[in-house]
Amino acid sequence: MTDSYAVDKLFLELQREVNERAYVRYMVVQEHSRLVIKVRLVITDDLFVQIYRNDRFGTTNLALIYGGRRLYGRDQLNQSWHRHTADAPQHHDRSVEGQRAVSLGEFLDEVEIVLADRNLP
Repeated sequence: MTDSYAVDKLFLELQREVNERAYVRYMVVQEHSRLVIKVRLVITDDLFVQIYRNDRFGTTNLALIYGGRRLYGRDQLNQSWHRHTADAPQHHDRSVEGQRAVSLGEFLDEVEIVLADRNLP
């Protein structure tokens, strides 16, 4: 997600990505307003990608969740990004790569790598 992403653009991108990602069974829209979107891309009953965007506060949270725990993620607060690596999802990676803004497609590509590395569906 680049800084120019808005909730409505993100929603359109989500719909496109869900149709292109065979491992996503379905999308659950938990909240969608002019300023906020919260969506789950369900892979299995206990494995999903959660996407949250709040335009008012400039916040984006992208996370791969398994069994109620984050396996991988990227977060944006205002203009600053950080990553939660698959090796240490509880820590903030503020390296050059960790601070890089990513598109939804790039994030889902990263998710696919984590799923493959862990032999998850």
